[in-house]
Amino acid sequence: MKTKYFGLLLLVLVIVVAGVYSWFQGKEAQQMDITGYIGGEKIGLVDDPAVKKILFDKKKLTLNYQKAGSLDMIRLDHTGRDYLWPSSQTALDLYEKTYGKPPRSEIVFNTPIVLYTRQMVAEALMKAGYITEKDGVHFLDMKAFLPVLENGERWENLGLPLYGSVLVSTTNPTKSNSGNMFAGLLANMINEGNVVTADRTDAVIPRLKALIERLGYMETSSADIFSQFLKTGVGARPLVAGYESQLLEFAHTNPKDYQQIKDDVVLLYPVPTVWSSHVYIALSEKGKIGLEALLTPEIQALAWEKHGFRTGINAANMDVSHTAVPGIAPVISQIIQMPDSQVMEKLIQSLER
Repeated sequence: MKTKYFGLLLLVLVIVVAGVYSWFQGKEAQQMDITGYIGGEKIGLVDDPAVKKILFDKKKLTLNYQKAGSLDMIRLDHTGRDYLWPSSQTALDLYEKTYGKPPRSEIVFNTPIVLYTRQMVAEALMKAGYITEKDGVHFLDMKAFLPVLENGERWENLGLPLYGSVLVSTTNPTKSNSGNMFAGLLANMINEGNVVTADRTDAVIPRLKALIERLGYMETSSADIFSQFLKTGVGARPLVAGYESQLLEFAHTNPKDYQQIKDDVVLLYPVPTVWSSHVYIALSEKGKIGLEALLTPEIQALAWEKHGFRTGINAANMDVSHTAVPGIAPVISQIIQMPDSQVMEKLIQSLER
């Protein structure tokens, strides 16, 4: 009898162990790692512990990444990658032209291109009539400001103790999205404030090349150039093109550091400006799951509240009351479209040469 009970107990134990093992195997099978390329401006979001927790809790997903410029990531080897996450639809157009339509793609959020400067520069530009202020928001008239950039006017002519000509520092427009989009904006302004079309491209290129070539060395990451703007002071980079989201995220994630610069750093909205659309390109079935996870309401809320990315169907009109950053425009209305991908490709090729 004892032998019989012992055998029964052993059988139950084997069943329990097998069940537990199967449960763990099933749990592990649900867990998923995906990897891809992202623009540096989104690293803060992807590394946010709250974002990581939501991704894992909702989809059992771990999102791994490697930083790359928006245009560079299209040209890189995609072997073993599940997604690309550039910062413009131009990058998506380039992908589709090179590889065909991806399994899925969608804009996850948007942010306008802005300029960052210091208080002394903003005051001088306002005195000269290039900047206007409304309800604490600063707007830079790009049509009026373009001749300043093209003619090489010097900072001292604006009454500033800075060396050299008036320039807007950008990332490399042939590699990185923020520089690429600002170059597209400049091209439109050279084209008398109209979107550059194929028949106008050759006329715009010489003036655009002259502007970009004067910038000298350019960073390849918007995150890097924004960091250098904060660290190296007004003399090194009086004006920098970047994303609205960058200052909002910095203020939220580095509140003590932000308090030290709050009264000096000024955000300028170019009039007009262009939207940077952060489009996620799924390269695999796992990549599709990553896209679905990023579009969940919880991630979308964090993207705006903590990282400054405008989300949802009404991204142009957001509640800015939560932010500690003064001068954020609640409504983005002065927008010009980027030239289409074929025109931008021709512009980029001319700049590469």
